[in-house]
Amino acid sequence: MSQDLIAQDILQQLVSFDTTSYKSNLALVDYVQEYLQSYGVDSQLVPDASGKKANLYATIGADSAHPERGGIMLSGHTDVVPVTGQDWHSNPFCLYEEDNKLFARGSADMKGFIALVLSRVPLMLAQPLQMPFHLAFSYDEEIGCVGVRGLLTLLEQLSVKPAMCIVGEPTSMEVVIGHKGKVSYKVDVTGHACHSGQAPLGVNAVDYAAQLIVYINNMAQQSALNGPFDHDYKVPYTTLHTGTIQGGTALNIVPNHCGFEFEIRYLAQQDPAPLVQQITDYAHHELEPKMQAVAKGTGINITQIASYPGLLIEPEARLVTYVKQLLNNEAHSKVIFGTEGGLFQQRLGIPTIVCGPGNIDQAHKANEYISLEQFELGGQFLDRLIADVAQP
Repeated sequence: MSQDLIAQDILQQLVSFDTTSYKSNLALVDYVQEYLQSYGVDSQLVPDASGKKANLYATIGADSAHPERGGIMLSGHTDVVPVTGQDWHSNPFCLYEEDNKLFARGSADMKGFIALVLSRVPLMLAQPLQMPFHLAFSYDEEIGCVGVRGLLTLLEQLSVKPAMCIVGEPTSMEVVIGHKGKVSYKVDVTGHACHSGQAPLGVNAVDYAAQLIVYINNMAQQSALNGPFDHDYKVPYTTLHTGTIQGGTALNIVPNHCGFEFEIRYLAQQDPAPLVQQITDYAHHELEPKMQAVAKGTGINITQIASYPGLLIEPEARLVTYVKQLLNNEAHSKVIFGTEGGLFQQRLGIPTIVCGPGNIDQAHKANEYISLEQFELGGQFLDRLIADVAQP
């Protein structure tokens, strides 16, 4: 059986585990751990506080000729986005082939890459590797690269860290050298309720939330006009966006609460802290005094939900040129989505790129798929990478 057919069998197993971010990934991780153990490869689990989720880390070739070189880390996330409310033509957790495409939740993002990596473990073991490979599979990437933080702590303790990292997100097997960072926040506006016939005597939480949202939107427009800019991106500037809002109970009651969430997706070379501070200052110094002049106990609370840094590596960097040579493709790009790559680069100083099979346009939607062509290209790349690492 060819390696790609073996990879399809593994992918069938991986997608059968419903690892939507709010659920446990332990069944999948146990499967991967047992699979690796069947080849004599030990792995380490890094669980979350609840014990219901875990990262997995494994090294292949620790006894290679030059372990001091650090080796190559292949990184992927095990969680997937929800299927709720999506119109799937087949069971999203059962791999289904049609028109040279493999359909299932996570097939493109990004269990396809993990399956290809696992299918190549026997090949890694059979080759005289000159430096090791490291497998790093994390949880809860889809909700802000949450799970990988525990893995970072583990890696920080290693005497020899991976020398480079490839994050296998779907990029159509093109080298990605950058993505934006993200910070997201929850805003709770506490007003003072009263009958709407006496509206001026109350503090309308929805009104004050709306003022803050408009302020954030004005900042977004200024960013679009004034930059800074990075024209490697389709949207070449930092964006600010309000995504959810809830408030009020009845039309004839001045609402005493409104909550909303906003995010900032910022260029990797930009610090988002001044933008967050600008929003916080407006809330606390402009809006709150007006609210509290009417009723004490009112105010605005802003708390962070999630954050991850951007990724930026120079096009001339050794890792970039190396992977381009293996792909026989000189193209590179920057992408709209985030990854754990920025954390590996920022916290650990590990040069990182993003490159994997499949297209992000097929991810996160009903009838997600990875084409057989992309699946094969991903396997061919790993074969060339392993063969090159085995060269003295």
